[in-house]
Amino acid sequence: MGRQRAPRRADGGAGESDTGAGGQGRDEGDAEAGFCDERNFVTALARGLEVIQAFTNQGREMSISQISYRTGITRAAVRRYLHTLTALGYATCRDGTRFSLTPKAVSLGNAYLSGTPLSGKAQPVLDRLSETVREACSVAVLEGTDIVYIARAASSRIMSPSLNVGSRLPAHATSIGMVLLAHLPEAGVEAYLAKVHFLPFTENTIVSAEGLWEMIGQVRKDGYAIANQQMEIGLRSIAVPVRDRDGKVVSGINIIGPTSRMSVEQMRTRFLPLLREAAEALRI
Repeated sequence: MGRQRAPRRADGGAGESDTGAGGQGRDEGDAEAGFCDERNFVTALARGLEVIQAFTNQGREMSISQISYRTGITRAAVRRYLHTLTALGYATCRDGTRFSLTPKAVSLGNAYLSGTPLSGKAQPVLDRLSETVREACSVAVLEGTDIVYIARAASSRIMSPSLNVGSRLPAHATSIGMVLLAHLPEAGVEAYLAKVHFLPFTENTIVSAEGLWEMIGQVRKDGYAIANQQMEIGLRSIAVPVRDRDGKVVSGINIIGPTSRMSVEQMRTRFLPLLREAAEALRI
């Protein structure tokens, strides 16, 4: 269920470009756009982080050219960043051409997880919920156009999950993403639409701004979201928002399982009340 990043052009958009594959790399990336005039912004650090983020489930081991293509950063610059990461122990190189991250890179994510009370509180709540419904459960937050999982639990009925803590999925194709997008202000939704690439994972995936706005209206009305085979055929999920003590939505929690065991009606009548109880237990 993991996804591959859409390659970016030198102008920051999506599409197949030759930046980094022999052409000139971009001067500023999407993450740098709002800071390029700030004297304290360290462009090299921003691009080094992009190199780290280029590694995904579909690209656990890559060449300099592949990372350059994914990030839009020139191959020469990617080579320098990888040399630095390797020297610091965050990356390793096989055969002089193939790079991958090392376990030390996990420490970067752990710094966030150990610093947010929601992460520590979520795991026991998810474990209890998963044991009750006998399906997989997750808590995730919105980051850019993706959701990022910060806690996961799977019952014995679920085979080894393909998603782990730190995994990313496109918000528009997931139930947690739908819930979090629905609770953004209008300006936040417009900002999301300016950046998102609507990839059609299945025939049920939302692939337009009109479809997204329609979904948002329905979720705001219902208070929950159901992703019916939007990310993968044969899987459904239902999600509700998790709020802090001031009522602000800070994350989402879901239950996911195969269509053969989870009808849409069952999700509403059996799983939804349990999800709302779990979300209430996660108030921080």
